[in-house]
Amino acid sequence: MSFVASLSPRAVSAPESGIVEILNYARGRENLLPLWVGEGDLPSPDFINRPASDALLAGETFYTWQRGIPELREALSRYYARHFAVSLSPEHFYVTASGMQSIVLSVQALTSPGDEMVFLTPAWPNIVSAIELAGARAVGVELSFGNGSWSLDLERLEAAITPKTKAIFINTPSNPTGWTAKREDLTAILELARKRGIWILADEIYALYYYGAAARAPSFLDVKDADDRIIFVNSFSKNWSMTGWRVGWIVAPPETGQMFENLIQYSTSGVAQFIQRGAVAALDHGDDFVRANFERAARSRDLLCDALIATNRVETLKPEGALYAFLKIDGVTDSRAAALDIVDKTGVGLAPGTAFGKGGEAFLRACFLRDPRQIEDAAGRLCDYILGR
Repeated sequence: MSFVASLSPRAVSAPESGIVEILNYARGRENLLPLWVGEGDLPSPDFINRPASDALLAGETFYTWQRGIPELREALSRYYARHFAVSLSPEHFYVTASGMQSIVLSVQALTSPGDEMVFLTPAWPNIVSAIELAGARAVGVELSFGNGSWSLDLERLEAAITPKTKAIFINTPSNPTGWTAKREDLTAILELARKRGIWILADEIYALYYYGAAARAPSFLDVKDADDRIIFVNSFSKNWSMTGWRVGWIVAPPETGQMFENLIQYSTSGVAQFIQRGAVAALDHGDDFVRANFERAARSRDLLCDALIATNRVETLKPEGALYAFLKIDGVTDSRAAALDIVDKTGVGLAPGTAFGKGGEAFLRACFLRDPRQIEDAAGRLCDYILGR
């Protein structure tokens, strides 16, 4: 028997990321414009790096609070009061080793083997694998696509719920589609969850990347009651250019605190204290940086989408939220093959829609959180490719 054949089938069957496949294929090439992963091109700023560096050099390298240092949980409380106008005590917050770990621990908390979790697709592929590695079943509900934009069919969502359903995973603003739930959408989803007695797992990582009139996207925090069963997952990665730091958080009822502390203990035993010092600085002093990142994204979104739409061969609208243009190019049916061809011929790295599940097969995702000059260059290369120039 081979080594692999003797391993857990659940682990062995976990798929390779379709995004990472393209990244590994072209990583390190000259004149490459990498729009494939969900991060910008700016490094973490000094006002975040310095407190972390100082804490490291000062010897803050010991075991620390499993739930997060008190200073960080207090800073999260202030952040939510400032941006969401809600009063949440520090006991609502649990610091994790990335937004991805926040999702994994929340899925573990909500499901047992044989249970189901419903999610909206096309979706960031990691949620499906997190559910399936927990032994539960991921049930996808397709968003509807028409006239370049995406929408949610609530009847289709309700039809996917069965007696085995424990939770609905809602990512809004959405990666990869940019779909952003309106307040009435959130109210309807919440009423459905209440009626069916299930949880909501809310991924609102892109809430501040919202291109509407308000300062942020609508949130379940705007419509929930204190006794509603909702867990929020989030990350420092996008807002503050901290993707490599691997630090995130969970917002959950304080009654769940010991459970989440235990899950953190038995996975990572907590986030390094010096990293958390940087996260405190990000929350308390980073609002201007987040606004600048958003303005950069908004400018680059316009440059990329306007250029591609003008070819008359790309079906998309400017996304309402998040950091991605999800592009349907005339004639593309296999986006994996197209992504390989595009990076070979243009040097622009895109993520194939096949990586995002049902409904995404004909699309390509471009992350536009980059220098507008780079995005203008990428748009020109892509337009030449699309138009056969």
